[in-house]
Amino acid sequence: MTKTQKMIRILANDGISDDGKLLMEEAGYEVITKKVPQNELCDVIGNYDVLLVRSATKVTAEVITAGTNLKMIGRGGVGLDNIDVEFAESKGIIVFNTPAASSQAVAELAFGHMFNLARFMHQANRNMALNGTTTFDTLKKDYGSGIQLRGKSLGIIGFGRIGQEVARIGLALGMNVLPTDLMINEANIDINIFANEKVTMNIHVPTVPYKEVLAKSDFISLHIPFGGGKPLIGAEEIASMKKGVYLINTARGGAIDEAALLAALGSGQVAGAGLDVFENEPTPKAEILAHPNISLTPHIGAATLEAQANIGLEIADRLIAFFGDQR
Repeated sequence: MTKTQKMIRILANDGISDDGKLLMEEAGYEVITKKVPQNELCDVIGNYDVLLVRSATKVTAEVITAGTNLKMIGRGGVGLDNIDVEFAESKGIIVFNTPAASSQAVAELAFGHMFNLARFMHQANRNMALNGTTTFDTLKKDYGSGIQLRGKSLGIIGFGRIGQEVARIGLALGMNVLPTDLMINEANIDINIFANEKVTMNIHVPTVPYKEVLAKSDFISLHIPFGGGKPLIGAEEIASMKKGVYLINTARGGAIDEAALLAALGSGQVAGAGLDVFENEPTPKAEILAHPNISLTPHIGAATLEAQANIGLEIADRLIAFFGDQR
């Protein structure tokens, strides 16, 4: 860094991978990863050129106004719903996210929930720990009527990067993939097969009408942005689905009306749900957490070592391309 260059200061308030941090530090940037509480963020954000967040930190208009030196705001992951993008851009601040880096991680978690529900693994895991030594035969009978995913219809609402990763896994499992999207009409899905040598299959997948997805799917997985307002899946949509459908939400809390979901689970219209996100995080409803037919994870869709490393490197590349190398 020359004498005329100002060191770029970056606050990674929700953390960043070691690889991404190292790359930015090697470029001559100062990277702070110590968490600043939300109620103290306005007091310190004016000292930074870049604010990096995941989903925990809320980048409000007040935070942006206090960030008098901010040039960029980045979110590690998909979506920008915790950032006031319009206000930031009105101040000339660049806002970006990293939608590609975590696609595979989120898609694999969606299938983790599907397998849990199809074979009662979430229930069996709880009850084996409690009663496995005394009621093993009863548990074996209780959880011996699962289903296989092969041959089932998989509805995918939202056919962007993550939706296409979900389709890739579903096709490889032998599922009938039914994607829907307002903007995308089709996609070519590559499936890589590793044996003695790498073989790639390319499958053309057209999208179908939304109502067809609701009516024909055995499993429905959501992969669309949701910024609040009327839930995308409510009582009306659930009523139009197959009886015994399974719903998966690794997208955004509130995209599925949880009251309608609980009612549908009670009636049997919905056989089970896999939820990684919730209406009122970080305090989900007790009824949701206690329901035996809901497979639960605490918003960890992008939280794999590989995805976080990719996110960190993608952010570092983006910042270095904007600010240049300070060394």
